Amino acid sequence: MARVLIAIHSLRTGGAERVALQFARWLLAAGHGVVLLTPGRAGADFYPLPAGLERRHEPPLPGPLERLGPLVFPLRVWRLRRLLQAEHFDLALGMTTLPAVKLLLAAWNGALPVVVAERIFPGATPLALPWRWLRRLTYPRAALHLVQTEAIATWLRQRRLTARTAVLANAIPWPLPEHPPRVDPAGLLEPEERLVLAVGTKPHQKGFDLLVPAFAAVAARRPGWRLAIAGLPTEAWPTGWPALPAGVAAPLLPGRVGNLAEWYARAELFVLSSRFEGIPNVLLEAMASGCPCLAIDCPTGPAELIAHGQNGWLLPAGSGVSELMAALEALIDDPELRRRLGHGALAVRQRFAEATIRGQFLAALAPWLQPVSPSAAAPLPASSSPSSSPSAATP
Repeated sequence: MARVLIAIHSLRTGGAERVALQFARWLLAAGHGVVLLTPGRAGADFYPLPAGLERRHEPPLPGPLERLGPLVFPLRVWRLRRLLQAEHFDLALGMTTLPAVKLLLAAWNGALPVVVAERIFPGATPLALPWRWLRRLTYPRAALHLVQTEAIATWLRQRRLTARTAVLANAIPWPLPEHPPRVDPAGLLEPEERLVLAVGTKPHQKGFDLLVPAFAAVAARRPGWRLAIAGLPTEAWPTGWPALPAGVAAPLLPGRVGNLAEWYARAELFVLSSRFEGIPNVLLEAMASGCPCLAIDCPTGPAELIAHGQNGWLLPAGSGVSELMAALEALIDDPELRRRLGHGALAVRQRFAEATIRGQFLAALAPWLQPVSPSAAAPLPASSSPSSSPSAATP
């Protein structure tokens, strides 16, 4: 049995947080011990923890030091290094860029293998200069980079940030898990209202500034449709967006939702207007729910999931408000097209089944997880050059 540390920035709402807990659950089921570590104090977790997970928080620094912000980063690394030395982990997994950089620094020149798990396309989110320098210094030292698409692997290789990559798509658990808070769509929508749904907590990344005016322009001519954005708190609504046309209701903001399956079932259309992704969990969930989906081909993910016109509607990269308007109009006006796209989308349940992705995940980490559960599937292709085998995310 191996002892594994998973480090991530938080367990609040978000796709990276859900995947971190999914990884932990898979490792626990295979007989390994898992410690999940985040900065900050206890009590802020949104998702339920799997049984057997050891939950840790980095101890806070004394008040005066906390107020120094980035200046005490070396101290945080040193304290993490002390933890790694004391706990004798067999493997450490850094989820997202900044926790991974910190973990690689803390493990410097030690025997502990560190695996980096990127959760979005890194080229879409420029880092501040100190973090870019630290990523350049640390990333090549990782034992493995787990990435969601071949495009991300290529980006890392072209910049000589990795020696070994493995492409691991997101898994779709079915039926979709539910947890508090439960927000009943029937309590917020009128029975006759037809729902267009989006999900996300980061307005700029998710392109809500594109979606809201596009939907408003369409809804002004097609009464009875309503846009809801789950996950976005009311207080986070950006200012300065165009005013809504007269008679168009403001987007419904149900806040944090633990029963998204009910919202996908209620929706007539799901929209992903993101500027960048990895493999978007919410798009996978909506497709698995049979919800017709409209997405912009951002880097990366939508093109790995959607075959345009067959199991979803895919707009070209860089599409803006006018393109979203035209697509929304076409899909709202064609219920038969929506029905056909929703039916085709159901195939992701098999293609990205949790049992398959779980086996590939365990096989990718097999060199550091001895003995591995016999339920692990065939090894996931790993590569150190652009001529690697096709990934699990490749259609």
